Amino acid sequence: MTKLESLHKEITDCRACPRLVEWREEVARVKRRAYRDWNYWGLPVPGFGDPKARLIIVGLAPAAHGANRTGRMFTGDRSGDFLYAGLHRAGFANQALSEHRDDGLRLKDAFIVSAARCAPPDNKPLPEELARCAPFLDRELALLPGRVMLALGAIGWNAALVALARQGMEVPSPRPAFGHGAELRLPGGRTLLGCYHVSQQNTQTGRLTPAMFDAVMSRVHTLLETADPKARGKS
Repeated sequence: MTKLESLHKEITDCRACPRLVEWREEVARVKRRAYRDWNYWGLPVPGFGDPKARLIIVGLAPAAHGANRTGRMFTGDRSGDFLYAGLHRAGFANQALSEHRDDGLRLKDAFIVSAARCAPPDNKPLPEELARCAPFLDRELALLPGRVMLALGAIGWNAALVALARQGMEVPSPRPAFGHGAELRLPGGRTLLGCYHVSQQNTQTGRLTPAMFDAVMSRVHTLLETADPKARGKS
């Protein structure tokens, strides 16, 4: 078992937040009618992707009937449909579909983590719950090469900034505000990018369009090529 695999087992065994444990297990027990035949995951969701990834995507939390059902980040819901289609267009995913853990989806040079690992009520983890999850994020980041971090939404952005600061990075004070297309160059050649979250609230209202996401991914490629010119075209 690799260090990353061992960490992911710790994540799935976690029961540190009573409110989240109760909620994720209730959702898994009651289920949504459309998924009544599913055996819900109902546990914390570990990261997913290529252990050699230079791109790290930081999300918010598992969706109640998405990753909390399937056990894989952004899998089984509309947010994941949008995200993986975009990653496929950008060359980071071998397919655009993300339906269940055994659907053949693979990421290349990309790895997805999240600020919270359990599905929270109303998609809103409490500050103390995010704090309890933070060590998992720190340890995952320490095990990944990660040249570019792409934060989906303000919570992902703030979680990434705090995690980088805990790693000893010089993060500007006051912390830079989140925004779509926001970019922060950090010592050591790392870059943090901001992108509106791929939630239905954003994608169905046109706040985040495929073209906008593609533009951010184009910037990701440029940054990766700048950091490692020999890797041009490999992502």
